Amino acid sequence: METILIVEDKESMAQMLKETLEAAGYPSIAAKDGMEGIRQIKDNKIALVLTDLKLPRKNGMDVLRAAKEEDPMLPVIMMTAYGSVDVAVKAIKEGAFDFVTKPFDTDHLLHLIRRALENQRLMTENLLLKEEFSSVIGMPTIIGKSAKIQEVARKVQRVAQAKTTVLLLGESGTGKELFARAIHCLSPRKNYSFVPINCAAIPKELLESELFGHEKGSFTGAETKKLGKFELADKGAVFLDEIGEMDLSLQAKIMRVVQEGEIERVGGLKAIPVDVRVIAATNKDIERAVSEGLFREDLYYRLSVFPITVPPLRERVEDIPFLVDFFVKKFCAEMKTSLKDISKEALDTLTGYPWKGNVRELENTIERSVILCDGDTILPEHISLNPVPVKSALGALPMDGSLEDAAKEALRLAETQRIKKALQETKGNKSRASEILRVSYKTLLTKIKDYGIE
Repeated sequence: METILIVEDKESMAQMLKETLEAAGYPSIAAKDGMEGIRQIKDNKIALVLTDLKLPRKNGMDVLRAAKEEDPMLPVIMMTAYGSVDVAVKAIKEGAFDFVTKPFDTDHLLHLIRRALENQRLMTENLLLKEEFSSVIGMPTIIGKSAKIQEVARKVQRVAQAKTTVLLLGESGTGKELFARAIHCLSPRKNYSFVPINCAAIPKELLESELFGHEKGSFTGAETKKLGKFELADKGAVFLDEIGEMDLSLQAKIMRVVQEGEIERVGGLKAIPVDVRVIAATNKDIERAVSEGLFREDLYYRLSVFPITVPPLRERVEDIPFLVDFFVKKFCAEMKTSLKDISKEALDTLTGYPWKGNVRELENTIERSVILCDGDTILPEHISLNPVPVKSALGALPMDGSLEDAAKEALRLAETQRIKKALQETKGNKSRASEILRVSYKTLLTKIKDYGIE
């Protein structure tokens, strides 16, 4: 349940408000002046602030500004005395949700609180896939209008409100962590911690302590007690990235968290209850790992209550122009350079590439191109791409139809990639490209036309 902060210097009023809120099911904490209220906002997960306007040691406007600085989405309701309505209107302009004039009806106040919390929830939901708000609240930016990415977004929105365990599947670089963060940001747990852990990046000897903590003296070097990530994420979410790399013995302990909602520190003797949502991700064929005995079957079924497969970039090519535009704007802003355009030829080069590293590889490529571009337009020569392995190119081939059809498509793909690379190397000089490719100029022009190469 959402915790409400009451900032009120009159003890009797603060007590009355606390009893009213808690009777309505809202846990609350009270601060007797503005300074303490600001400290509580910084130290605690607050869902709503109810503050008096006139306070000792910082007034209500100072509390409002501190709340908005801490979290622009945090709703603030201002309490004012009769005759201070003009100041309350100023507070609305500075971001307060609403105000009430003392004396007020508590039912009206509770109605305002419910409306403010519902408004906050709806605003958060509407932020998914909206780029312009991502930098304001740390909401991950998910770019794309393809049917596949929109389907993933719909699943994210649907599962976010539940406590259901989610398993994100997909290749490296597809953005699984972004979707995990989106699930958390849209969930009722959004005011609590989201703790990501890369299971492949931490040695298995240390991962158990990192996840569950340890007691003092439990092993050499354990000089103090340490809380693990599951305890720190209580009431929030833990994101177990690359869970397919986790050791089998540790998988059994993760099973206990998912099933029983409790952990045991390394060297500990008692179970510690935790309320944590588990979101996991892997780029492995997890069902195959289960069949080979490399992953616990019971844990797999617990984690995959709601599986979501994030498509590779080659299966949503229509999203590449939107991603390119986003990354160009991002890196131009970071490097403090004028906003650059991208030529059609350069964009064609990007859309024709198979992107084995997916969105992460595309992002790195655009960052390099912005650095290399001295002018106002990114051209093909500013784009540095790795040579396309035959295996990667063949990955785009259809796996049905006749052998003859497959051979024709393989030839088309191979020739298209080679011609594009030659044109990139010669900066569009077709005569020089034909010499490199050892074909006549006429043959090259015909293939460029037949394959639709710009």
